[in-house]
Amino acid sequence: MATNHIEIILTRQLADCLTIPVFLTDPEGNLLFYNEPAEELLGKRYEETGRMPVEEWSTIFRPFDGNGNRLRPEDLPLVKTLTHRRPEHGTFWIESLEGQKNEISVTAYPLIGRPDRFLGAVAIFWKTEAP
Repeated sequence: MATNHIEIILTRQLADCLTIPVFLTDPEGNLLFYNEPAEELLGKRYEETGRMPVEEWSTIFRPFDGNGNRLRPEDLPLVKTLTHRRPEHGTFWIESLEGQKNEISVTAYPLIGRPDRFLGAVAIFWKTEAP
């Protein structure tokens, strides 16, 4: 199980100490953890949602573009990183589980341990501030 890898354990601990929202998945895209700053943006504590498959988390927070069109899961930076195993970045809108809409920028990167073990991916994100 991916959560036994030291890289996953350390990444989760680091995420728990950061003030920037962080999302952590295993290689199949199953959500392993998101931190308290992410909880504030997503509208639900991780303890309430728990682990969920990519099919669920990629739609539950209702991502959409600047024109209000729903984004397909495969268009999200974290899903692209999981698919292609390379860093991705994007800016889009989400609607939290509480109905709050925020524009966010997301940078996702793969977690690759030694020797070239693909362990999952991390997304860091933040609200885009209006000028």
